[in-house]
Amino acid sequence: MTRRQPPSRRSQDYAWFVTGPLACVAVVCTVGLGIVTDHQFEKWPLAVLLFGLMVTAEIPQTRFIIRRQSFAMTLTEIPLVLAFYLLSPLFVVVVTLAAALVTQVRRRLSPAKFCFNVANAAAATSIAAVLLRALPPMEGVGPGTWGILFAAVSTYTIMLLTSVVVVITLVQGGQAGREVVRTASPNLITVAVNVVIGLIVLIVARYTWWSVFLFGALAAGLVVVYRSYAQFFRQHRTLGDMYELTRAMSESGPNGTLADAMLGRVRALMQAEYATLWLPAQGRHPEVLLTARMDDPGLLDVTRTPPELRQSARDRGETIAVGSRLGGDEETRAVLRNHQVKDAIVVPLRSGSVVIGTIEVVNRLGDMGYFVPSDIPVFETVAAHAAVALENSRLVDRLRFDAYHDGVTGLPNRRRISGALEEAVRIRTPGEVVAVLLFDVDDLRRVNESLGHAAGDKVLAEVARRLRDRAPSAALVGRLGGDEFVVTLRMENVDAALDLAGELREQIRDEMVFGELTLDVDTAVGVVVHPDHGDDPATLLQRVDLAAMAAKATPGGVQLFSPVLESRSMRRLGLAADLRRALEHDELEVYFQPKVTLGERRLVGVECLARWEHPVHGTVSPEDFVPVAEHTGQLGRLTEIVLREGLRRSRDWADPDNPLNISVNLSARTLTDPHFPSRVQTLLAEYAVPAERLTFEIKEAGLLDGSDRPMPTLRRLRDIGVRLSVDDFGTGYSSLSYLRRLPVHEVKVDQSFVQGMATDPVDLAIVNAVVTLSQQFGLTVVAEGVESELTLELLQDIGCEVGQGFLFSRPLPYERLATWFEVQAESEPPPNTDVRRLRAVP
Repeated sequence: MTRRQPPSRRSQDYAWFVTGPLACVAVVCTVGLGIVTDHQFEKWPLAVLLFGLMVTAEIPQTRFIIRRQSFAMTLTEIPLVLAFYLLSPLFVVVVTLAAALVTQVRRRLSPAKFCFNVANAAAATSIAAVLLRALPPMEGVGPGTWGILFAAVSTYTIMLLTSVVVVITLVQGGQAGREVVRTASPNLITVAVNVVIGLIVLIVARYTWWSVFLFGALAAGLVVVYRSYAQFFRQHRTLGDMYELTRAMSESGPNGTLADAMLGRVRALMQAEYATLWLPAQGRHPEVLLTARMDDPGLLDVTRTPPELRQSARDRGETIAVGSRLGGDEETRAVLRNHQVKDAIVVPLRSGSVVIGTIEVVNRLGDMGYFVPSDIPVFETVAAHAAVALENSRLVDRLRFDAYHDGVTGLPNRRRISGALEEAVRIRTPGEVVAVLLFDVDDLRRVNESLGHAAGDKVLAEVARRLRDRAPSAALVGRLGGDEFVVTLRMENVDAALDLAGELREQIRDEMVFGELTLDVDTAVGVVVHPDHGDDPATLLQRVDLAAMAAKATPGGVQLFSPVLESRSMRRLGLAADLRRALEHDELEVYFQPKVTLGERRLVGVECLARWEHPVHGTVSPEDFVPVAEHTGQLGRLTEIVLREGLRRSRDWADPDNPLNISVNLSARTLTDPHFPSRVQTLLAEYAVPAERLTFEIKEAGLLDGSDRPMPTLRRLRDIGVRLSVDDFGTGYSSLSYLRRLPVHEVKVDQSFVQGMATDPVDLAIVNAVVTLSQQFGLTVVAEGVESELTLELLQDIGCEVGQGFLFSRPLPYERLATWFEVQAESEPPPNTDVRRLRAVP
């Protein structure tokens, strides 16, 4: 799998860049205090008592983890309040430094961390002591004293937190520093509470020192309460993380990104360095071994979990937990030492009583962090949710596989083949054709009737195997249904496709032996190629079916499609009644193809295109049903449906700062209708869409037919404010200068010239001439069929303004258009423009 670069992370040694200045600040402030303070070291018994309280106050802690580092909130502020009041400022610095040294030695930290913590405590205390020395002397224990002590302790706390943020930002990066602030901020409330408690202790102690015994009991209770609060805080955080984890798993299961959504969150929830998901190979699913590692944003295909622990958890079906706080026998602890692992928990994933994999965490984060027994139930709960999500994900994957594959042969079905053909014909490669070979198995019905459907299924499976084994590796082999198989691939020419069809047919004709039964199976093969025989999957599959039917009467059993095999007029007659019903029941859909400025790649509008999914014939090309509508008097209704949908979508466009301009195709016959401009004006008013947002595209042949019949309608439309465009310009035989007579605003260069620009100098010259002359006439030029970056660059070089084609987007339903716009738009628009910039995508 592709591995992403981990974020920049520096060594802990970079902490010395902060430790050094902190130590210098501490020394300077301490020396200054020694100079200006008299009687620095009085009240030694009281200092020893406060020293003990400070060391004790470090024991009850609330810990939190930032990246690989652990931090703690303690009760240090309580004895610090007493120290600032009872001791001299310099003595407070000495006592706090001594307590910090003892505490950090007990924690057994690394040298860099040890020195930073000590220097940080010394610097924070010395700065707070300097502040205390600069403020007016404290008298009594009234509100003035409260404010002074609160200011000193707050300064101490803020200095500690600021230094931690700086060092974490330096070592781990800015994001880690922000996590420190976010995580530690709620604990500032605890600091304030500790200061208040310290003040209360001070006030009571001033009246009688016997209160110390009462406060001793209170302190013991406070420790219990503090520990309960810390435990509640951890449980609350764990519950929130668990909720986020389960929600992410439920949302990511259907789209196949379960591991990506789960492992990083599991690692963060368990505060582990590694979190691993292992699934053994099962059926068509290969083995999965993915790991989320601290400081790495991607998933790795390696793991730190000892294989012995994983195998033991799988064999025994039990959780394996090993570590200094988790126990474990000496043998498993030795395994950890051999793999240089601190601790690990491995939980089996179950589907009923069957173990389908394991989920694992290794190495608790933090110098003093270890997995404890209370972590095991939490991790087992995570594993239970993960197992359910995994089973659901595999179920969805199975359903998705079944939706695109044949159940008998396991080959791609019609839906999958149609999608592959659509992709193949979209990317046109010079010097190659997309060949579609359809194999119709003869006499399969007789096999089913004589030997049963089980025998027929065996024949189908054997045909599928032979085609899959003998077809070129680049070919897609599928089953359309019934006794029809298809092979599609790119080939050099038609002759190569016919040769391959003959070879595969001979392979299938070999005897098929099923036990004691031997069958001779023959096939008829139809052949079509793109672009000669069609430009869309539906047309290619329809025509290859016709060719296969004709091949049954051909001596060689292989037939290339010919227009003679198809009577388009008969098909159109059959579509006429269906089209009328489709228009009456709103069965046609309107798709939208974006138009984009070539210089800045900004969305400037969309072309509205009618699409018809026929219940029998599948997708019917507009080249088929538009002529049917025109010849049967249904064109007006079809145009109105497209126009209404376009205006409605333009009105409802979600981005008011970037209105959606629409283009609708008009037939030449519509231009002869004198009532058409009035209907357009009525619709514009009904949908409250400004006229300038609407563009009508009329083919060149319909505008330049040698007569003036379209002119009145065109002028009325122009007077309304509608924009007019000459579509497919260049395919007719008119003069470019004739454009001056037309009341049009835009010229669309036919895609046949645009797509040939990169290889044919003649096409390039034609496009250049159209662009140059159109711009001289003040017309906008739109290039149709932009499908490559090279074509885009050539168009920009000759000054073309707007483009439309698969390089930017294919026609999309409105819902996908809105999504496409949001995905393609940059997070911030370019300055001084109202239209978002888009990037070209294939």
